[in-house]
Amino acid sequence: MTSDAAARVTALYRYPVKGLSAQPLEQVRLTAGETIAFDRAWAIENGPGRFDPAAPKHLPKVAFVMLMRDERLAALGAEFDEATSTLTIKRDDRQVARGNLGTRLGCQMIEQFIAAYLKGSLRGPPKIVSAPGHSFSDVAAKCLHIVNLASVRELERVAGRAVDPLRFRPNVIIDGVPPWAEFSWIGKPLRCGDLILDVFDRTQRCAATNVAPGTGQRDMALPAILERTWKHTEFGVYAKVASGGEMAIGDELTPPA
Repeated sequence: MTSDAAARVTALYRYPVKGLSAQPLEQVRLTAGETIAFDRAWAIENGPGRFDPAAPKHLPKVAFVMLMRDERLAALGAEFDEATSTLTIKRDDRQVARGNLGTRLGCQMIEQFIAAYLKGSLRGPPKIVSAPGHSFSDVAAKCLHIVNLASVRELERVAGRAVDPLRFRPNVIIDGVPPWAEFSWIGKPLRCGDLILDVFDRTQRCAATNVAPGTGQRDMALPAILERTWKHTEFGVYAKVASGGEMAIGDELTPPA
């Protein structure tokens, strides 16, 4: 289904540490060829890993702690202070770990907590890794992930219950266009003022979407519902920043005609 109606931005998020909770944003400044600043800027290796900060490259998500396997991560709240690179982890609204991710000592504070919290499910001591300009996305391209609330409502209708859009780890949530309209945007530009996004692929969904944000419970089977109802397991789309600019909640994204 296509639509030439403008889509309204209803929420913006980034995930400073891969696998940990979303950080809501009011607005973002995007640069061509880049992600949202600090989006997946850090990851936590699951035991001895292959990531080389001196020669960073995309690695499969199985190299890191992740929701698909480590669902207990979803029960943690992560707060990131951009000015100080400080990560605070909370459980049941109580601080359980805090550290400056720009320092080895700060990383060790987080690593020690993760080692205890995921004890028994790690291949070895966890290690926080990063490299300047690198993003630990599930795909090699630096991009944004867009989720359409109308498509979420269709999924809710079929599932017979509410579906939190954060299950899909979006950077941008939109509304105001028909369900699945986003799939018709592949290979076409989206515009928001000076900002131009090139939509390039649908998002393949995995078992991570079955985990409820905030509780860590595997309480749904969303890829199975997608496959049974629509004969695919895709939900949301990826988009590259072709021309930089700003985006804020309430802005309109103009789909291709």
